[in-house]
Amino acid sequence: MPLPARTTRRTALSALAAGLALPRLAFAAYPDRPIRLVIPYGGGGQTDIVSRLIGEGMAQQLGQPVLADNRPGAAGNVAAEMVARAPADGYTVLIGSTGTLGGVNASLYRSLGYDPERDFLPIGLFCTAQNIVLTHASLPVRTLPEFLAYIRAHPDEIPYASSGTGATTHLSMEMLLERAGHLRMIHVPYRQSTQGMTDLLAGRVKARCLGLPEADVVKGDPNIRALAVTGAQRSPQWPDVPTIAEILPGFEAVNAFGLSVPARTPPEIVARLNAALNAALQTEPVRAGLLRVGADPAAPGTPEAFMTYLRARGEVWTALIRRLGLVAE
Repeated sequence: MPLPARTTRRTALSALAAGLALPRLAFAAYPDRPIRLVIPYGGGGQTDIVSRLIGEGMAQQLGQPVLADNRPGAAGNVAAEMVARAPADGYTVLIGSTGTLGGVNASLYRSLGYDPERDFLPIGLFCTAQNIVLTHASLPVRTLPEFLAYIRAHPDEIPYASSGTGATTHLSMEMLLERAGHLRMIHVPYRQSTQGMTDLLAGRVKARCLGLPEADVVKGDPNIRALAVTGAQRSPQWPDVPTIAEILPGFEAVNAFGLSVPARTPPEIVARLNAALNAALQTEPVRAGLLRVGADPAAPGTPEAFMTYLRARGEVWTALIRRLGLVAE
């Protein structure tokens, strides 16, 4: 027996309303399972250290675990390509930087398996970090001017470590050498930053530029000398170490870290992650943790502000890459 027209319309309207409500209910439930935080470098490096700190803070805000997943390789390209292909559901988040998202890798590599503009949506910036110039005690130098003079007297003789071609630790050292008069050293890139530190401690490489969050473990080591930091101001964690800008005015080189998700992630999820990130940045454990390892917590901000900042920093590095003719192998 057919239903009355009024009943049929009421049923159809109820079904439509229920259907329209489903996406909102789904977003309201997000997240309902753990989130994977993809870190584009190995364990123990500065990217790993600060990423785990912000992941722990966001887990408290989201009510779900944020699980670190280290995917090193090709200056972050391995991780970025994986996230670009992941489902756009908010459960796979990339630690993004000027390398993967700011145009640096696009300048270094002949081809990428992802498009930094097309394949990602920004969430927000969570910290910046200075680098520090370290030397092995076997080098007869104790200050940055002495170090630069020694390099000038021994061109192409002194090996220095980095966490990979195009990494900010590499580019920071190259910027220093350029600004000091186009000095020349031997660049030794490492896949794992911790391997480079092992070789510096052993004296197999004589210097390196290292992110402050990672350098804390060698503070006070008699085999290591800290010569200068790369930011505009001295670090509270290393107050006796001068800035490069005190010797070369205007010099500044910092690393930037933020979160991104695959393109087509629903705007409601982007907003939820941004809110959780901003809330985490205002908690004492996150701020104190970042400051303790020498990173500077970002102020709460928008996804758009994060991308604007990354592009501005990326332009500095890509200009240097072009001047030096660097190509990643």
